[in-house]
Amino acid sequence: MKRRIASWENGHSIPDEFYGPLLCESLGISAAELGLSHLTGQDARLLETRYPPTPEDAFRALVQLWRADLNGYEPLVLSEPSQPAWSEASLRWLVAPEPAFPAVVEGTVASRVGLTDVSMIKTTGGVFAELDDRFGGDHARHSLVQYLSRDVASLLTGQYTEAVGRALFSTVAETTLLAAWMSYDACHHGLAQRYFLQALRLAQDGNDRRLAGSILSAMSHQATFIGHFTEAATLARAARMGISGVATPTLMAQFHAMEARALARIGDIRACENALSEATKALESRNSSDEPEWITYFDEAELAAEAAHCFRDVNSARRAVMHAENAMSGSHVRSDFFATMVLADAHLRAGEPEEACRVALDALDLGEQLKSARCVSYLAEFRQRLDLVGDTSDIRDFLEQAAEHRLWVASGKSATG
Repeated sequence: MKRRIASWENGHSIPDEFYGPLLCESLGISAAELGLSHLTGQDARLLETRYPPTPEDAFRALVQLWRADLNGYEPLVLSEPSQPAWSEASLRWLVAPEPAFPAVVEGTVASRVGLTDVSMIKTTGGVFAELDDRFGGDHARHSLVQYLSRDVASLLTGQYTEAVGRALFSTVAETTLLAAWMSYDACHHGLAQRYFLQALRLAQDGNDRRLAGSILSAMSHQATFIGHFTEAATLARAARMGISGVATPTLMAQFHAMEARALARIGDIRACENALSEATKALESRNSSDEPEWITYFDEAELAAEAAHCFRDVNSARRAVMHAENAMSGSHVRSDFFATMVLADAHLRAGEPEEACRVALDALDLGEQLKSARCVSYLAEFRQRLDLVGDTSDIRDFLEQAAEHRLWVASGKSATG
């Protein structure tokens, strides 16, 4: 039996139909959470995309998601997002009653949780956020989920005062939002959506409406990326409406920018320009001392990057170039990669393939350390547009140099399926 367990742990075999259920029973978790998809077929509860009705439901869902994610449960990791879930989540959050608090279960013994524990989660999340920004979502995503599963899960069901509980929920929501962003960056879109939903519920119960609005904004970003533009615009508007009483200028600027991104893809140029104008006005009035720490990254360079995406998507190449040139922050590697690729794409659309290739090489240099499926998708799209230009000496030179870059090689595999 020891030899059999060692074989499972080392990944050389999987528990069979006899030992698998016994293992699940002894550990008190489902086959899906252990990654034993051959025993489960499909765990409907784990694959749900509903907005959790209670804090306890959110706790249970998160624990299951973390475990199943760690064990590579393919029906979850490879799942697609649900369109109705976006609408349900935004509506449920907008009309939600006062923040709830988990019921105390009589007779249970749980560890005490204090603000020191909350502070540790926040600091640890900050480290992972820096890793994500510098190396991409695929670099440390698994490690973050492991930390949440092993160290944070037990705190959610611990003993705490209401004040500590609110701070705990808000902080875990922020860290779960990071897990969602990293999953999204890895293009695990259904998994990312589920993390976004749980983070939104925790932010609600943490009475942190600003963070909840930012989560809806992030969901809008994802929806635009995968082609659900109407839902993306609705999510951005819900974010703006839902925190109107406590919004800061930077948050409002971000929400307007997310709406603009969606409107550009819909093709509503006038509404897109109006949204960008509102974003610019809001950002000009910001007071950094009154902004949540996690939104301070959204500055003029970030807004310029969003505008560059918008004008690229409405085929206004010259305006896209102008904004993309102002979008390089120098401090956010992945954001600079995206902005540089938008600049390269804009030059290509403006009939300047030589400059487009030069800029794309700059992006490849920037992205050499990034592990990001989104970055690969930007390159795959550029590759497709480059193929339409034809065979020129500039393009041949670019392709020869690009072939030395890992992300470019990955984009070729992506383009061929």
